[in-house]
Amino acid sequence: MSSWFSFQPKGWFAAVLATLATLFTALILSAGLAACSRPDTTPWKLTDVSGHLPDLDFKLTDDTGKPVTGQSFQGQTTLVYFGYTHCPDVCPETMARLMQVMQQLGPDAKNTRIVFITVDPARDTAAALHDYVRAFDAQHAVGLTGTDGAIESIAKRYRVAYQMEKRDPSGAYDVTHSSAVYIFDSHGHARLLATESDSIDTITHDLRRVIDSTDS
Repeated sequence: MSSWFSFQPKGWFAAVLATLATLFTALILSAGLAACSRPDTTPWKLTDVSGHLPDLDFKLTDDTGKPVTGQSFQGQTTLVYFGYTHCPDVCPETMARLMQVMQQLGPDAKNTRIVFITVDPARDTAAALHDYVRAFDAQHAVGLTGTDGAIESIAKRYRVAYQMEKRDPSGAYDVTHSSAVYIFDSHGHARLLATESDSIDTITHDLRRVIDSTDS
């Protein structure tokens, strides 16, 4: 499975993905310009998306079968990642990295949550998500699923691209998807974007700054 826009989609998905990639590039550039306009503010090591992405808002189902919304995470800093439990590589790698971030945060992780949103709701039941996320971090991680429409809606909201690939003879399939981690502060505001190139130390550093800025 490929990661951040490294795959070669076909047809309508290619057009959608090209649009998303353009928007993402514009987001990176505008975030950089915004940082330059605040000379008194220490630059973020991650990509600053403050004011460029919408607040945390959705209606999904958590890994215990309970309906949840974006407001359910008010008061908690959240690291939102889109993936799926059958993912062979980037998803478990990312979850393992986020688990290490939580460990480095120490006491600051108390009100921080890893929110794993599936892009494969057909296979990722609440029970499957429950086992998956808790294998990485039983204390801080939660899995979310929903209808196809609900997943498509939140993916579009945060410019996440995903596509089910062709089934193999056994019926199994991969889902190609973008792999960024979205960081929201305790008020539900989108603050930062982390990618595979960002180190655990870098993510921890900026995440702690987000926590401190909203706690102060």
